[in-house]
Amino acid sequence: MIEKSCLLVSTENDEIILAPAQYNQILNIHQQILEMLSINEKTSNILSKLCSLAESLLPNSVASIMLKDKKTGLMSVKSAPSIPNEGLKALENLKPGPKGGSCGNAVFRNQPQFVQDTFTDERWENLRQLAVDFNIRACWSFPIRDKAKKAIGSFALSSFEHRSPNAFHIKLLETAASIVNIVLTNENTQKRNKLFSDAMQNSIDGIFITDEKNQIIEVNEAVEKIYGYSKEELLGKNPKILSSNIYDDNFYKNMWESINSKSKWSGEIINKRKDNSLINEWMSITALHDEENKAHNYMAIITDLTQLKDAQSKMEYMLYHDSLTNLYNKSYLEIELKRLEDKTLILLNINNFSYINSAYGFDIGDEILLCVSKILKNNFEIDSSYRINSDEFALVFNKNISIVDKISEIQNYFMKHLINVKKIKLNITFSYGAVYGKDMLLRKAATALKEAKENGKNRFEIFEQTNNIDYTKRESFINSTNLIKSALDNNQFVPFFQGIYDNNSNQITKYEALARIVLEDRIISPFEFLEPAKLSGLLPEITKVMIEKTLQIMTTNDYQISINITEDDLAEGYLNDYLKEKVAFYKINPNRIVLEILEGISSTGKKNHINQLNSLKNQGFKIAIDDFGAEYSNFERILDLDIDFIKIDAKYIKNIDTNKRSFEIVKAITFFTKNVNIPCIAEFVHNENVQKIIKDLGISYSQGYYFSIPNKEI
Repeated sequence: MIEKSCLLVSTENDEIILAPAQYNQILNIHQQILEMLSINEKTSNILSKLCSLAESLLPNSVASIMLKDKKTGLMSVKSAPSIPNEGLKALENLKPGPKGGSCGNAVFRNQPQFVQDTFTDERWENLRQLAVDFNIRACWSFPIRDKAKKAIGSFALSSFEHRSPNAFHIKLLETAASIVNIVLTNENTQKRNKLFSDAMQNSIDGIFITDEKNQIIEVNEAVEKIYGYSKEELLGKNPKILSSNIYDDNFYKNMWESINSKSKWSGEIINKRKDNSLINEWMSITALHDEENKAHNYMAIITDLTQLKDAQSKMEYMLYHDSLTNLYNKSYLEIELKRLEDKTLILLNINNFSYINSAYGFDIGDEILLCVSKILKNNFEIDSSYRINSDEFALVFNKNISIVDKISEIQNYFMKHLINVKKIKLNITFSYGAVYGKDMLLRKAATALKEAKENGKNRFEIFEQTNNIDYTKRESFINSTNLIKSALDNNQFVPFFQGIYDNNSNQITKYEALARIVLEDRIISPFEFLEPAKLSGLLPEITKVMIEKTLQIMTTNDYQISINITEDDLAEGYLNDYLKEKVAFYKINPNRIVLEILEGISSTGKKNHINQLNSLKNQGFKIAIDDFGAEYSNFERILDLDIDFIKIDAKYIKNIDTNKRSFEIVKAITFFTKNVNIPCIAEFVHNENVQKIIKDLGISYSQGYYFSIPNKEI
């Protein structure tokens, strides 16, 4: 039987009885904290007040609030107005755990902890000195829990005398911990609200909100800047005040149908500023609903597209116009020619323009191009004119004209009129290529122009449909180039490794890295992509990929590995710095890397190439001549380069067992390399007979399918 003078309340999983006075004390704490929350008092002040109220209900004690850091998992004091600074510092970065005091245990176990004697309780083992130093004899701690009921901190009452909590104190701790969670949640909500409010006010996009009658009740500063109205002039008005009156009723009817059915609408729209000037905007309207899913407000976000439209126009102009002459460029010509309408196209290439640039300078060259462009544009009754290359122009006529007469007209004009630029007078002539039709006009005119150039200066050629032109090779080159670019973009170049057999130790002691393109359905060898890569200038990019991936694999073994370099790599002059950077990054000793160069580079390469190779040698890299004997015979250059290895060209090795001439050439090369003490490597060793001859000749190394098939693994 419970007396009427007492109240039944619950705490955790148990029910306890509080006297009315105690119950009122709990209510008083609730009331004071709620009042502080209602006036948006600072969180630190609220928590400090909560601690003080709790301390007042347990004499000779101090209250503290500790929170766990989400990143570190360690606890520190959030509020403890009665604890001195030395005590606060001692509690910094407390690790929750079974020996971390009452608070550390409350968070660790997510359960209340009531320690009667901190001097002896094992839960205070790690904080014993703290208890002694600050005379903390008892400590009761209750976990502060988030919405998911996980412990994020603790509320504690620490007493200066040994004691255990009664039912009232337990309820006090539980209430305080619950209030802390409410205060922290409110703080986060206020921060989010302020963040959204600041974002709205500081947004460069205009934002206004209307009520259910579609009257404006709130705007941000951007709206005032965009439209020129003050906030006071807009509040209470219908957004129709901004209408440009360009759109009919159906436009707005469709807009509201979308808002009512989908709760949103967005699109490009033209509105009106206060000064009646029009403005291009992107507007997004969203309906805001209440608990009963009824629209009670509408929010519109406006992005001013004026600068974007201007920039877009400028970009379109730059995209389709030549920056020097302001004529249309090649990109726009290609678009126009795709319309597949009958047209006449004439290409004009200025003769000897490179010499003009060299003799007079690029500034004069640009002035000449400007003069030529104006003459072509303003004469000859053309429909459109283009500058499609540095010294090449295109004229388009939207009908079938007499090409011969038109070219004669242009030739006569430039024959009679000298180009006068800064007191320099020049006679300009062109080579011409022309075509009439609607299919592949630019390609056909370019073919005709090429033939005209081959025939001499100031000549023209007209493409005829009967011309026998083979595009197969060109298409194949384009396809191969696209394959290479795709393989580079998609990381499909992969080094395959072929072992090099030491004929003295009778084992594979080194490898050569061979470039392959690996697709899902096939492996592509250099035979298919090497020449197009050279013609398109992509060889250095392939070399860089091969160096990067080979060095990465070298970190997993101790082998010496050969990497092929080309004349294109030396011409770009990047190898010294690139290799130095990569060996440092992967911590590879340079003497484990053999750079294989074609004999042609070594014997006829420019002096700069030789200097680069010698510099690489000084860094510790090894140098090998690849395909020795294939084209050149400058043996003296071998000594200039201080070569480490010579690789005999495969064409002499593959049939050395049946071809006497090949045998004698290899024998001579071997004799030479022994005299200069350079190890020799025989390529294309593919059977036992060939290998026997190689060993008999005393060649140091053998490489070929007889010993090793190229593979991704070493």
